[in-house]
Amino acid sequence: MGKNSAVRRLDLGYFVRPASEAGGPHPRVEPVLAYLVRHDSGLILFDTGMGDAGRETEAHYRPYRRALPAALSASGVTLDDISMVVNCHLHFDHIGGNPLLGGKPILVQDVELSTARRGGYTAEELVDFPGATYEVVDGEAEIRPGIRIVPTPGHTQGHQSLVVRQSDGTVVLAGQAHDFASHFASEQLARHAALHGAEQPLPPYRPWLDRLADFDPRRVLFAHDCSVWEPPGTGGR
Repeated sequence: MGKNSAVRRLDLGYFVRPASEAGGPHPRVEPVLAYLVRHDSGLILFDTGMGDAGRETEAHYRPYRRALPAALSASGVTLDDISMVVNCHLHFDHIGGNPLLGGKPILVQDVELSTARRGGYTAEELVDFPGATYEVVDGEAEIRPGIRIVPTPGHTQGHQSLVVRQSDGTVVLAGQAHDFASHFASEQLARHAALHGAEQPLPPYRPWLDRLADFDPRRVLFAHDCSVWEPPGTGGR
């Protein structure tokens, strides 16, 4: 069950992370990516792009947006075709298109929605807009046959990833669980070293990597990195 799924990346623009946040002498341009999951039961949209978070934030990150309807149209899809939205978390650069999807269920972790509604966390008008319809998740959940939400806290307490089983292997939509595929790869290696009994000290790794390993992922995709993680020995499959 649930292996008739396909994942397509959507380019929703980019922003410029200032050098003060990029960890080096230069700013860094980062993509804003969403993912369309085609499933027998309907189309699922994982993240919806950047919203307007106000003049100060706009000046800070200098975003360029590609409109969600245009990105969907390039995949032969309209807003009406979307059956469900899953947000990895509720920062403005992941929920910008949510208000265009009023009435569609939006799945988020309970702790994430509660945090967003306390204020000072994200653009509030992108959270509670006319027609906003949330289905809160408390921990892990199978939302469709072969499609599972897995909590991946770190970037935010309520961050979640989407695990999609496909006929050619499992794909993990990791959102901003890691900023880069290389960071994910480094923690994976740290985990393997620990499991193989390598002598300490070793770098730490996030404990939910153990749970993701249960799914034997063939590809892991990210919100702000076009690179894709694949396990060693896959030959770039």
